[in-house]
Amino acid sequence: MNASVRLSVSSLRAHKRRFAGTFLAVFLGVAFLAGTLVMGDTLRASFDTMFGNATSGTDAVVRSADAITTPGESAGVRAPVASDLVGTIERVPGVAAAAPTIQGAGQLVGKNGDPIGGQGPPTLAGNWIADPELNAYQLAEGRTPRKSGEVVIDRGTAERGDLKIGDTTTLRTPDPVKVTVVGLATFGGEDGMAQVTYTGMTRADAEKYLTARPGEATSIQVRAGPGVSQQELVDRLTPALPKGVEAITGQESAEENTDMISSQFLTVFTTFLLVFSGVALLVATFSIHNTFAIVVAQRTRENALLRALGASRRQVTASTLAEATAVAVTASAAGLAGGIGIAAGLQALFPAIGFPFPEGDLVIGALSMSLPLAVGIVVCLGSAVLPAVRAGRTAPLAALRETAVDTSGASRTRAVTGLGMIALAIGVTLTGVLLSPSLWLAGTGAVLALVAFVVLGPVASSTAVRVLGSPLDRLRGVTGGLARRNALRSPKRTAATAGALMIGVAVVSLFTVFGASLKATMDQTVSRSFAGDVAVSTPGFGAGGSGLSPRLADAVQRLPEVDTAVGLGRGVADVDGEGRALTVTDPLALERTFDLGRVQGSLSDLGTDGIAITEKEADKQHLTTGDTARLTFTDGRTQTFTVRALYGQSELAGDYVITRDAWAPHRTQDADTLLAVSFKDGVGTDAGKAAVEKVAQQYGNPDVQTRDEYAQSSAAGIDMMLTLVYALLALAVLIALLGIANTLTLAIHERTRELGLLRAVGQTRSQLRAMVRWESVLVAAFGTVGGLGLGAFLGWVLVEASDGASDSAFAFAMPPLQLAVVALVGIAAGALAGLRPARRAARLDVLRAIATE
Repeated sequence: MNASVRLSVSSLRAHKRRFAGTFLAVFLGVAFLAGTLVMGDTLRASFDTMFGNATSGTDAVVRSADAITTPGESAGVRAPVASDLVGTIERVPGVAAAAPTIQGAGQLVGKNGDPIGGQGPPTLAGNWIADPELNAYQLAEGRTPRKSGEVVIDRGTAERGDLKIGDTTTLRTPDPVKVTVVGLATFGGEDGMAQVTYTGMTRADAEKYLTARPGEATSIQVRAGPGVSQQELVDRLTPALPKGVEAITGQESAEENTDMISSQFLTVFTTFLLVFSGVALLVATFSIHNTFAIVVAQRTRENALLRALGASRRQVTASTLAEATAVAVTASAAGLAGGIGIAAGLQALFPAIGFPFPEGDLVIGALSMSLPLAVGIVVCLGSAVLPAVRAGRTAPLAALRETAVDTSGASRTRAVTGLGMIALAIGVTLTGVLLSPSLWLAGTGAVLALVAFVVLGPVASSTAVRVLGSPLDRLRGVTGGLARRNALRSPKRTAATAGALMIGVAVVSLFTVFGASLKATMDQTVSRSFAGDVAVSTPGFGAGGSGLSPRLADAVQRLPEVDTAVGLGRGVADVDGEGRALTVTDPLALERTFDLGRVQGSLSDLGTDGIAITEKEADKQHLTTGDTARLTFTDGRTQTFTVRALYGQSELAGDYVITRDAWAPHRTQDADTLLAVSFKDGVGTDAGKAAVEKVAQQYGNPDVQTRDEYAQSSAAGIDMMLTLVYALLALAVLIALLGIANTLTLAIHERTRELGLLRAVGQTRSQLRAMVRWESVLVAAFGTVGGLGLGAFLGWVLVEASDGASDSAFAFAMPPLQLAVVALVGIAAGALAGLRPARRAARLDVLRAIATE
């Protein structure tokens, strides 16, 4: 073994450049993975510290005991508690102070007239708590609100909206309220809580604008007296509280807030990054395996001589694995340092792009360091195992052979196996997508398709390179013909080199197809369900935004140009024990403005005890017209509703519809999510839209859009997602390009004598450079075309699987322009990867090259 290690060390010293590409591939993959883990740990610790600091003076929180959680949402909706419960709480022994917290949605308008925030994180408003220890926000500048219309806002929101003390602006609650900024606040020592906006009002204003009726609070904050622990305080409070109200410790409340941030943002964000780390490492695996396969092939004579001199198979295999281990350990260790640098860079970058990264030192945990190190070493060694075993099997007589011929491109066994796996992949996928909808079967089929592409790669590469390279003979003459023959020389090597790029392009294509399909789905939904002329909405998605004033629908309805204006509000309730979202609206106006499909029963007489349900949801609940359903609201009251109508389509209308009169006794802060408007006959879209915009200005100036504009704005988040995806996939494509460049560099070393002879018989330096570059382009073109085909197939699988797993109907769309751009970028990247190897080939000394063995 010592001899094997010495041989490996001397080989690494003599051929350092051979492993440069492998080192970089492992380094980048490990750095991205380590950076993601360190950043996730740092964010969690920072938010934990921030929430801990913000709520350090709160020892207990009194709130409603039950929460209703609807599908797809992690945070439940709780009923308010009575504000006068404060008096009861203050009389409990050990209580030093108590204050009601009234919290709701409130979106500030910036100095430029645009709303601040709302793109995901919530926009909050609430009463300013006078007790500084119970208030999560600390006054940093100015003073507290003393009269109606005065507010304190967090400093981060003030900066984003260009607001300062003394400025007057609008607060959407959702009814517009004129407010004056009298103070600026911080949260847990930070300018704000991430992108969340906060507006602190007087208690009277908070009750007026954020609650359904006076005397209600979201929760009550409690501070303990000296010597009373948080748990002891909760134990004393519990017997004094009415039924349906609970007390939790301040620490539990802070942990819940941290967990909510973690589940809604951090976990999703870090998982998103980890997926792309995995893609980058998968691409790196192809590059690493290819590098070691080429190196072993180039050292065939050397390994054969070692075997002839007495070296065993185990020693030759161990020597190759020792080289891989050395590269793996050094590259992975360097990757850990690079990952820490990436996390530190993101910590500095986030505030610059508008996301306030909470201050604090980087958290470098044992798992964040050990996992990437282990993954990097395993990936590198795993990629080198087959080449190492192949090296150990080298026969001593191989030293007498000139070259080894790669016949994998003509392998009938490989062709039959690959085609069989493709047939199996298609069969499993179609079963999981069309016959028996199953995400597991669809995913298994997708993985089988990827493996089939790899197995069939060498066979496909021969045909693909001949087809793709055929124009080169006419366009580039002898130079093009030589480039094509070089790419055909080793089909397995060409396939492995192109495979790395194929994976990157496939993932890019997958997300491109899926994004286009989501847009087509949104457009289909609006076109099929929305029969109105214009839609009024607030810009925002996720939890952000304050919604629309319910009074806006009545104001628009009074316009002479308008036939029907219907607002869609949102409520929640337990329907026979399951949390469900309710659409609160005027059912008759809804039917005139939205295409609800086939309607059984009547929407005209829902009243205060009737409900309309989609046919699909009714089937799940085993309900039909005339049946009854028990709805339990957040206030704890249960009411029996009669199913008076069933309807077919639910994309925009929701699965459950009740009237505003039925919702009124149970509502908290009332808001509409969408206002649909239909014009009278003869009213043009432009004229009607202008009339609606004039009224909307009085209600916070929400967006008034045509049907097409509404569909496009609804899909705006998809473009943001794709931009992030493309930025992250750039790493995987970079690793693939490093693999192409490294393969060409090693191939040039292998063909040194041949290149010298070409130069000796008259080939110019420019022709030699062109030959190498075109070879790189052909390899990249093969990988790009394969990636486009695989990505389009996987995109279709994802769309169809989503369609089967969701109540909504997904539309499949293939965006030709975007995919053409992906193809051009992939081929251009191949040309770029060939520049350095081409220059190196052109610099070869002719006489030395000819003399090379």
